[in-house]
Amino acid sequence: MKPQNLVILWLHHILNITILITQRELFLKNVAQTSDFPLALEIERAEGVYLYDTEGKSYLDLISGIGVSNVGHRHPKVVEAIKDQVDKYMHLMVYGEFVQSPQVQLAKALVDSLTPSAGDRPVLDNVYFTNSGTEAIEGAMKLAKRYTQRTEFVSCYNAYHGATQGALSLSGSENFKRNFRPLLPMTKNITHGNMDDIEQVTEQTAAVIIEIIGGEAGVRVPIIAYFQALRKKCDEVGALLIIDEIQTGFGRTGSFWAFEQFGIYPDVITSAKGMGGGMPIGAFIANQKVMSVFKDNPILGHITTFGGHPVSAAASLATINLIRGEKLYESVPEKAALFRSLLVHPKIREVRNQGLMMAVEFADFDELKGIIDRAIEKGLLTDWFLFCDNSMRIAPPLIITEEQIRTSCEIILSCIE
Repeated sequence: MKPQNLVILWLHHILNITILITQRELFLKNVAQTSDFPLALEIERAEGVYLYDTEGKSYLDLISGIGVSNVGHRHPKVVEAIKDQVDKYMHLMVYGEFVQSPQVQLAKALVDSLTPSAGDRPVLDNVYFTNSGTEAIEGAMKLAKRYTQRTEFVSCYNAYHGATQGALSLSGSENFKRNFRPLLPMTKNITHGNMDDIEQVTEQTAAVIIEIIGGEAGVRVPIIAYFQALRKKCDEVGALLIIDEIQTGFGRTGSFWAFEQFGIYPDVITSAKGMGGGMPIGAFIANQKVMSVFKDNPILGHITTFGGHPVSAAASLATINLIRGEKLYESVPEKAALFRSLLVHPKIREVRNQGLMMAVEFADFDELKGIIDRAIEKGLLTDWFLFCDNSMRIAPPLIITEEQIRTSCEIILSCIE
């Protein structure tokens, strides 16, 4: 090779290194950080269950972007729906003023996804679209206050419902709340799954806001009788039962909605994460009588500019059609059982799960963090939980194959060693 060509190759190599370093430096300098130890992986593309960095290294995504990519990254049908909608229109008008086909079709699909209510309980047939899960929680809280004319909320210790001030007020972790006080008054926490604590729901309670499965608490699964007793108590005192399905919805636990497995029917459901197939969208769903209180006193009782953005709504409709049409949730129990059968090791204290929402418990955070770091080096991306830092989060795309599950478990076990 000619000397001048060697110089060109050397300069090209130096230039590429400079660009990579600059990207990282700009990330740390200009993108707001929420910890002193971000993963800082520079991902160039993603497809299916894999992420690929700028050097072409693949990472098997065992957490789905924290419960988001239920149908995998860039599913062709979701991408096609996005492109088709972009060719028609994007934002037109603030929420609720124009008839927009993606919103209308998605709302109908969500209503159709709900199993019929038992007895004479009103069917959840009205959808309010938001941009995220925390916005869905905020909207549901306003709805409950306006409908019941009460101001008290009951939520659970070690629950996470979002980071905005209303949602944060529900949080069961003082560590996350103390430096942002004062927050909303008249909020109180009960223990998820504790029968005795249900008595704290009273005639002053506007709503109980609760996850079917305690997510950030490390996948805590209550007995069915608990939720049936909670449903009965809410009916007795006139409080709304708001089920947070932000992590559990869209097939994650083995049914389209997790509440279907517990023999109850909520008054309000909140959804987000897996709802958009990778696009930002959320919703709270109630019956029309409850939702109608936003129409007057005051008019426009809840407003959003970008909620139900047509491109996100189109992606979400494609996602719901995929999950229901291909019945992706039907293979979830079998895949979860395979994980459980393979993740056996003296250092694994317990595996908890409801479908493909799983927690693998170790002795402490230091032991777990070492395993997670080694797994990333070997091309496997996993995480821990906000309020359970000795347990590994496993929540892969529902499309993960048996071979990919076996590969994942082999890597985890090798990293334990």
